[in-house]
Amino acid sequence: MKIYKVEETINASPIVIWTILTDAQKYPEWNPTVERVEGNIDLGEQIKVITKANPNQAFPVKVSEFVPDQRMKWVGGMPLGLFKGERTFTLKSTANDSTQFTMEEIFSGLLFPLIGKSIPDLSDSFKQFAAGLKTYAESQR
Repeated sequence: MKIYKVEETINASPIVIWTILTDAQKYPEWNPTVERVEGNIDLGEQIKVITKANPNQAFPVKVSEFVPDQRMKWVGGMPLGLFKGERTFTLKSTANDSTQFTMEEIFSGLLFPLIGKSIPDLSDSFKQFAAGLKTYAESQR
């Protein structure tokens, strides 16, 4: 199993941040690591994430959890849980209309020992995601 996590305090309400996180078309405007996101970000929907690092490869994920203004989970991988990636976005309201944003991705499965070796270190891209979200959300106030 491999876990990546980032936390950021954002001076914007969970509603503002949720609106940004669920607007697939605008991801390239604020997320420096994403080329585009295809599909509708909503419960049960399949979306495709195309990163700048791998613009010729789409990463299909399903929105498996969707609690507006609080929590969302994207799940992708192989059938039967042979390999799975779960990305969870969590928003917690804090003082002064700010939000504690957390994004965590867990890679697991029976084939993880083989596939896990090919997964690059996502620490920097997670930091860039959070920083881009923070800047964009705070500019929406």
